[in-house]
Amino acid sequence: MSTTATTTPATVAPAPAANGPLTTSHGRTTIADTVVSKIAGLAAREVNGVHDLGGNASRAVGALRERIPGASTNYAQGVSVEVGEKQAAVDLDIVAEYGVSIADLATGIRRNVIAALERMTGLEVVEVNITVHDIFVDDDGADDAAGQLTRVE
Repeated sequence: MSTTATTTPATVAPAPAANGPLTTSHGRTTIADTVVSKIAGLAAREVNGVHDLGGNASRAVGALRERIPGASTNYAQGVSVEVGEKQAAVDLDIVAEYGVSIADLATGIRRNVIAALERMTGLEVVEVNITVHDIFVDDDGADDAAGQLTRVE
């Protein structure tokens, strides 16, 4: 009895047409870090309770920059990002307004930044780290107290 082995041709799986929303069979889209930084900065500023972005030094430089005629606002101030082909990570430095829950504020910032970045860029946001550098206290009440009499002389 003889047996003959029959071989079937190996099937090759077709190459995937896309590696995500930024790479298709028609080409690849690359998004610069500055674009991701600006989107994250604008999305963070939209959240109620965020007074400003950046640490003390970057806010001081930003204040000087805004006084220069014709200078534009730096929307990426206080934002650093790491962008890959499919994912992004964001670090934010913020100044919170006095009286807001920092935990709730951080949750709102994360939600808004992730939604904006994923919707606008198609990148998966793997983390949003937030550092609260300061609390903004509105000093409008200090001007009213200057005109009042003091209790002691």
